[in-house]
Amino acid sequence: MEFEWMSNTVEDTMSFSKHLATLLQPGDVITLEGDLGAGKTAFTKGLALGLGIHRNVNSPTFTIIKEYQGTTMPLYHMDVYRLEDAFEDLGFDEYFDGNGVTVVEWAHLIEEQLPEERLNIFIYHQGEDTRKLMFKPFGKRYVELCKEIFS
Repeated sequence: MEFEWMSNTVEDTMSFSKHLATLLQPGDVITLEGDLGAGKTAFTKGLALGLGIHRNVNSPTFTIIKEYQGTTMPLYHMDVYRLEDAFEDLGFDEYFDGNGVTVVEWAHLIEEQLPEERLNIFIYHQGEDTRKLMFKPFGKRYVELCKEIFS
């Protein structure tokens, strides 16, 4: 089962993910895939706003994991792009099973470490500003979440 949504601006993407954040629960895991510059970090910035995080959120490319404390729950933002050739156990399970929401950019690089139940989101360029977002839920929780947001 897949869901699709089109975004015409960065603001659209952030508004959508801000709303999604209001439906998330501690322990939720979202993976983000897409080309460089497709909008993964913009999506995460919207999630952060929805979780009550008002700090600047940027991609943790060189630190791998950034933690942000929100008013509703923490956000764990991972960018595992640089782990492709240097995999080590960074304690991902502690985040996936933690009391916040985990977002993993370039998640296919740690596929074997990801929980079976999660929401995979693929962001594709559809023009200069337009993006197509494909949502692929794994597990009942995420199927219901998608049905709620797309109804």
